[in-house]
Amino acid sequence: MDSQPPGANFPVTVLNGIHLVQLPPRLSILEAVAFKDNFKQLSQDYPELKRVILDMSQTTFIDSSGIGTLVGCLKTARLQQTELIFWSIHPQVMMAFSLTGLHEVFTIDDGTQAVIPTAVTSPRPRRAELGPPVTHPSVRSRTKRLLDIVGALVGLVITAVLFIPIAIAIKLDSNGPILFGQTRCGWMGRKFRIWKFRSMVPNAEALKSKVKNQAEGAIFKNDNDPRVTRVGRFLRRSSLDELPQFWNVLRGEMSLVGTRPPTPDEMERYEVPKWQRLDVKPGMTGEWQVSGRSQIRDFEEIIRLDLRYQENWSLLYDIKLIFRTIAVVFNRNAGAV
Repeated sequence: MDSQPPGANFPVTVLNGIHLVQLPPRLSILEAVAFKDNFKQLSQDYPELKRVILDMSQTTFIDSSGIGTLVGCLKTARLQQTELIFWSIHPQVMMAFSLTGLHEVFTIDDGTQAVIPTAVTSPRPRRAELGPPVTHPSVRSRTKRLLDIVGALVGLVITAVLFIPIAIAIKLDSNGPILFGQTRCGWMGRKFRIWKFRSMVPNAEALKSKVKNQAEGAIFKNDNDPRVTRVGRFLRRSSLDELPQFWNVLRGEMSLVGTRPPTPDEMERYEVPKWQRLDVKPGMTGEWQVSGRSQIRDFEEIIRLDLRYQENWSLLYDIKLIFRTIAVVFNRNAGAV
């Protein structure tokens, strides 16, 4: 039989105890927020729910907000011990899942496992050769990518020249590796390893819980962080610690200009609308960098700056931000994230 949980905007079919939920053609910010609310309502209305199948046969577009809401629904389902199955996924959406690694996290049925009674199934999507999902014009800009490659090569040459004196200074100041690698989340929430010159003590991550967070929201900041070494303070103040990130730019994981790359634990605290900041590649610099990053204490302000960058983006705007960043770097009051 067909049913609709209270307040739902998505068709739900119930047959033999299976809840089949039809997703819309697009799963971007407006649809994503509504769907997360409806899925939560469905879970509350049916606390003994054992299986939910998301019929994605009509969904041909998904962005970071859509990815975020599906991740949130999976967490809700697991808390309720409900099996969540993603059924009949369009190639474009599957591409997004593969890019973000979610194809290994989600339980996906391509229509061959007969988990849904044939009476309620939708036509399976036609397979086609498709490119990666485009969530923002900057993602598909070849000129922006060329600018990134040229800038990264120049930056890596500078990094090579400064590597030895910086490495010696780091080693003389404290024991531990020269480079620091940390998992960050990039475009569409895809995880990658960001590289910096180490500016903290080797066990900084283990000591993080002992340091007071002076920021508000899903970020961490402390002006007098005791984990930062003497050399590290200089590297951060001059932004030299970020030089190895040119390697991330060359690999295509980052861009010269973009949004601030969050850590996975920060993303755990995101509500769906905040996933919009992941519609573009993260950048070595951006609005947050040139707007006084060391003074920004409110996560909502970072979100506002990231979204402003997306709205105003153009190649000329990127170039302007690069020149503004150079000015900030030579300002002795410039801070670090």
